[in-house]
Amino acid sequence: MAAVTIRRLADETHRALKMRAKANGRSAEAEMRAILDAAVRPEGRIKVGTEMRKLVEKYGGFDLDIQRDQTPAGTVTFE
Repeated sequence: MAAVTIRRLADETHRALKMRAKANGRSAEAEMRAILDAAVRPEGRIKVGTEMRKLVEKYGGFDLDIQRDQTPAGTVTFE
């Protein structure tokens, strides 16, 4: 997972964040994660895979028979 540092956060914002976290029974860090998740991954967002499934279901769907190539990767030479 990535780590994020927020610099120069206003004292008022920090206090409000701590109060909001306490009201929700979470740490300030957990509250920030919840806020960021809600902001960048809203509930009504379009999910590409889900939309593709809906599209092909109209036509009876399809099965993908994908088999991984088991051939070992070759070595690299630097000459």
